[in-house]
Amino acid sequence: MCGIVGYIGKRKAWPILIEGLKRLEYRGYDSAGVALTKDNGQMNVYKAVGRVADLEREAEGKDLSGCVGIAHTRWATHGKPTAANAHPHCSQDGRIALVHNGIIENYAPLKERLKKKGCTFRSDTDTEVLVQLIRYIQQAGDMELLPAVQLALKEVVGAYAIAVTDRNRPDQIVAARRSSPLVIGIGQDEYFLASDATAIAAYTNQAIYLEDGETAVLQVGEPLKITDLDNVECTHKAQAIATDMGRLEKGEYPHFMLKEIYEQPSCMADCMRGRICQGEVTLSAVNMYRERLAAAHRFVIVACGTSWHAGLIGKQLIENFCRTPVEVEYASEFRYRNPVITPDDVVIALSQSGETADTLAAVELAKERGAFVYGICNTVGSSIARATHTGSYIHVGPEIGVASTKAFTGQVTVLTLLALALAKEKGTMTEKDYHDTVRQLENIPRSMQTVLKEDTRIAILARTFTYARNFIYLGRGYAYPVALEGALKLKEISYIHAEGYPAAEMKHGPIALIDKEMPVVVIAPRTALYEKVLSNIEEIKARGGRIVTLVTEGDTVVSRMADYSISLPPTAECLLPLVASIPLQLLAYHIAVCRGMDVDKPRNLAKSVTVE
Repeated sequence: MCGIVGYIGKRKAWPILIEGLKRLEYRGYDSAGVALTKDNGQMNVYKAVGRVADLEREAEGKDLSGCVGIAHTRWATHGKPTAANAHPHCSQDGRIALVHNGIIENYAPLKERLKKKGCTFRSDTDTEVLVQLIRYIQQAGDMELLPAVQLALKEVVGAYAIAVTDRNRPDQIVAARRSSPLVIGIGQDEYFLASDATAIAAYTNQAIYLEDGETAVLQVGEPLKITDLDNVECTHKAQAIATDMGRLEKGEYPHFMLKEIYEQPSCMADCMRGRICQGEVTLSAVNMYRERLAAAHRFVIVACGTSWHAGLIGKQLIENFCRTPVEVEYASEFRYRNPVITPDDVVIALSQSGETADTLAAVELAKERGAFVYGICNTVGSSIARATHTGSYIHVGPEIGVASTKAFTGQVTVLTLLALALAKEKGTMTEKDYHDTVRQLENIPRSMQTVLKEDTRIAILARTFTYARNFIYLGRGYAYPVALEGALKLKEISYIHAEGYPAAEMKHGPIALIDKEMPVVVIAPRTALYEKVLSNIEEIKARGGRIVTLVTEGDTVVSRMADYSISLPPTAECLLPLVASIPLQLLAYHIAVCRGMDVDKPRNLAKSVTVE
C-alpha cells in the first residue's frame, strides 16, 4: 500500500520525486523518504515521519543534487512509523538503498541468517532484511546489482515492488515486482518509476507495466532491459498513459473527496458513454463472450470494502434481471477457505485500483479452478485488468480521496449495464422493463445533479451530529447495501462508530442500542417495501431514536415521522443506490469536516490495499 517513485535522467531528481510522492500520498502517509545519488557516487538519504511536507522540511538547506533517485511514502506494516523504519532502507555499509511496497513473509528466518553472517539491523521492518540480503549476496559473489537482486528475490516469499540504487553504479536503477504494481515511464533519455502511473503522468505518456517475477534495469543512454529472475529477456510494448491531469488537482474544492462527490454526474455519463445507444446496452466484453456469460450456472462476485458493497447491489441486479444465482464473497476470505468453484461459474472481480491484493489472489484461484473471470476496475493496465479473461473499466477518472465515492457509483453503474446486457442476451426481461430501465439509467446523471442541490442542507444537518459517538444506518432491498456503504463512509473519515443493517433485522439485536443519543439514518424511498420501512421507523421513534430519513421527493408521511429528511428524486428501485449514496457521502463528509478531520487522508487507511 506504499507509494514508490523513481527517476533517472539528466534532470534534478528531487523535484520530480517529491511531486510524485505527493501524487501517491493517498497510498500511505505514515512517513516518507528519498535517496539521491550523484555522479560521483555520493548518496544522500533523507527521511521524515508524517507527510511528504514533513520530508520537504527535513531536507531544507541540505544537498538535494543528483539526477538519480528513489522515493517512498509509507503505510506501516512491520514496525511503527518512525524515521528508522521509513524507507529508503540502506545496506549495512550504505552502498545500496531500496524502497519497497509489499510484505516479505519469510523475513524473520532471513534476518536470523543474516545476523549470523554479521549483519546488524537498524529498523523493525521486513524491507531492511531484503536490502541487507541483496548486499550480502552482492559482496559474497562480487557481482553487479542486477544479478544480486535476482538471486535475493528467489529466496523471498511474499509480495514486492522494489527500486534499488547502488552508489557504485550511479547510472542505473534496478526494479522488480511480484504481486505489487510497478510502472516504468519512458521519456527522452530518461526513465520514471512509480507504483501508480498518476505519479509520472505529468512527465511522460508512455509506460510499461512490469509483470510478476520481472526485473528491469533503468540506465541513462541504454534501452530498457527487462528480464525474469533467471535473466531471460522479456518483451514489452509501451502503452499510453490515459490520465486527465485536471482530475489530479482539487481546483476550487477544499478536499478531493468533495470534488469527487460532485464529479459523479459527469463520471456516470462518461461511464455510460458509448455503452448505451438508441436505448440498447452494448458492452464489448459481453458481445465477445456472450455464450460463456449467458451460460453461467452461477456468478460469484469477489471484492473488498466499498467494492463488496457494490457487489451486493450487483447480486440483486443480476438475480433480478438475469435469473442466475449470485454469491458475493469477501476476497480475503474466499482465497483461504477452499471455495467450491467450477468451470460453469463466472467470477466477477471488483476493485477500484485493480491492484487489491486479496482480490487479485481470488482471481488467480478462480482461474486455477477453471472459472471464467470478469474484471471490473477503474485503472487501465492494472494487475486485475491484465489477469482476468475480460471485463469492463468504470471510466470515472483517478480517485484521490481515500474514501471511495465516484468509484462506488461507477462500479454499480457497470454492474447495472452488465446485468441489462446479459438479461437482453438471455431474454429474461420483458422488452418494456428492459427499455424502461435503460431510459431511467440514462437519466441518473440528472438525478445526481438534483441530489447535489441538497448539499447546503446536509452541511447544516451535519453540525447537529458532530459529537455523536454511534450511528445506525438502515435500508431494505437495494437500499440495504447503501446503508452499509453510508456507515462505512462515516467510520472511515469521521471516526464515529457506525453500523449498517437490513431494517427488518433491527429488532433482532440492534434495537437495544436505540435511545435519544442514537442517530438512525433510514433510507425510505417509495418502493415495494415502503410500508415495511414505515413500521421500522415507528419502532425507532417509540424508543426515542433521532431519525434522519432519505425520502422520495414529495413524501410527507415519513418526513413528519423523522427529525430530519433529505429528498431524493423519484428513481426506479433497482437504480436507487446510484442516487441514495450521494447524500450519505455528503453527510459523512460534512460531519468529518465539522470534527476537524483530514478527510482525504484518514488515519490508518490507504487508498490501494496492495498487501494482505
